[in-house]
Amino acid sequence: MGTHLADVELPPLFCPLESAVHPRVREIEKRAAEWIGASGMCASEREEAWVVATHSGDFYARFAPVADEDRLLAAALWVYWGFAFDDARCDSGPLSTRPAQFNALAGQVQRACETDSARPADRYARALQDITRRFRSFAPPAQVARFAHAHRAWLSGVAWQIGNEAVGRMPGLDEFLTMRMLAAGGEPTYALLELATGAEVPGRELHRPAVRALAEMAMMVASLDNDRHSLHKELSRGHTAQNVYTVLMAERDLTLQQAVDEAARLRDRVLLRFLDLHDRVRPTAGTDLTTYLQGLRYGMRGNNEWGLRVPRYLSQGSWPDSMEELPLTYAEEPSDTRPGPVEGAPSIAWWWDADLA
Repeated sequence: MGTHLADVELPPLFCPLESAVHPRVREIEKRAAEWIGASGMCASEREEAWVVATHSGDFYARFAPVADEDRLLAAALWVYWGFAFDDARCDSGPLSTRPAQFNALAGQVQRACETDSARPADRYARALQDITRRFRSFAPPAQVARFAHAHRAWLSGVAWQIGNEAVGRMPGLDEFLTMRMLAAGGEPTYALLELATGAEVPGRELHRPAVRALAEMAMMVASLDNDRHSLHKELSRGHTAQNVYTVLMAERDLTLQQAVDEAARLRDRVLLRFLDLHDRVRPTAGTDLTTYLQGLRYGMRGNNEWGLRVPRYLSQGSWPDSMEELPLTYAEEPSDTRPGPVEGAPSIAWWWDADLA
């Protein structure tokens, strides 16, 4: 992009959602670090250090602050695994611009997620099997199957992204938003809510259009926030890959600062719609759906409390720095309060349908 972060003003995030963290978060992180060391998925001490430094235990302890500790640990292990796999096989590894090779691996990884009888050669796929084995030990088949379907959706988004990278193709905004919602891992991350909390949301409630819209909006807000969190790292490494800023700059001929401001407005409009629709849906929700909806709220807030502090986005050296409890400042008001669908994004316009609730 040819711009330094010092030249760009990142507006504070608007996030009027509840903040909470599991009281056993440090113990969970300790147990997770032990698992990572024993899993065999990391090829070097440095790779292992970066995986541990994702602090995925802290991340998911904010999504499910009242979960059973062992369930939360299993969910956090998948997040650690997901970041490790993303770094080594998706974003910047040797397969990041080789869609045919990635798709072959993704098929093996997905089958490892679905069944313990698979015998994958890849070290990440083998580690994934241990995690999903944990899921099957405590969760009903329906919740495990929902996670597996969500996992497939994530891999499809990554394949889409890698396909674009391979031919140097920059998607338009509408396509990007759909792709990013998948590739950012929101589907499996939020599917973990049922596994971590023990909630069993009936299909008739989970698959209601209004509930699906709320889940997609939560994924979108978190995805756009992650683009913001990682901007410093992307600029420092000279990356010009697909993110909401490069997409807006290309499609609308904007400067980076203009794209940052436009992305903030888009994101805030989605969050405002989430808040409005949530308040219409929640009063009639059953107990388990209420737990799930609260998890969506915790997740968006927790993603920011984690993402604004984590070494994954802030450390610039070859080895990760320590995670610090930096004070965070949030915007008191949204940057854009216009109602109605976001312009130029028909694929998500249905979130604003009047009859959803």
